[in-house]
Amino acid sequence: MADMPAGWEARGKPPTLFRRFAFGGYGETRAFLDALAALSEETGIHPQNINFGTTYANVTLEAADGVSLNEADTEFARRIDALAEGR
Repeated sequence: MADMPAGWEARGKPPTLFRRFAFGGYGETRAFLDALAALSEETGIHPQNINFGTTYANVTLEAADGVSLNEADTEFARRIDALAEGR
């Protein structure tokens, strides 16, 4: 597997990456989710699962090939991190 971005957790089968993002309020959470939607449309890569509340968003990325996490998966995670840092 490619180097896992800081803050992300590798999980079970199928292989996934998981991270919880915390925000100061709903406006920040919504801005992050809107930016994530735009990134997904731009790249054609979509998180396997997203759930959120007022001040958090949980994001799960599944291995693109369903077998093992690769550089494309971890690069997408890094791009999501950049969105969260840009809030």
